[in-house]
Amino acid sequence: MKYSHTVKTSLSFDEAIGAVKKSLADNGFGVLTTIDVQKTMKEKIGADYDRYTILGACNPTFAHKALSAEKEIGLLLPCNVIVYEQNKNTYVSSILPSAAMSMVESDILKGVAQDVEKQLKQSIDALA
Repeated sequence: MKYSHTVKTSLSFDEAIGAVKKSLADNGFGVLTTIDVQKTMKEKIGADYDRYTILGACNPTFAHKALSAEKEIGLLLPCNVIVYEQNKNTYVSSILPSAAMSMVESDILKGVAQDVEKQLKQSIDALA
């Protein structure tokens, strides 16, 4: 099952981080968390790793709908968006909420997931 939506961008890694945050904001998302995976791997286990950042994105309106439908759905929130470098190229990728929520048997949550996915894809596609 495909679980991500990815675009290659001509932006540098640092430019892509700023651009994705702006694009997410333009589509109603805030970034709640930022994890610098390269830095964390180095600090925690001494491992060298490529530039890779995880952004925890949340749209409050959609989050409220989902949490109102089912309290435990918070286990699948926020929506992760990643920015990473590979072979001197920069990529931006987001989770597909429809895939993440496929294990939940709720028509309400499936509808919310589809709406969130549409907004996330718009945010990511703007960087291609």
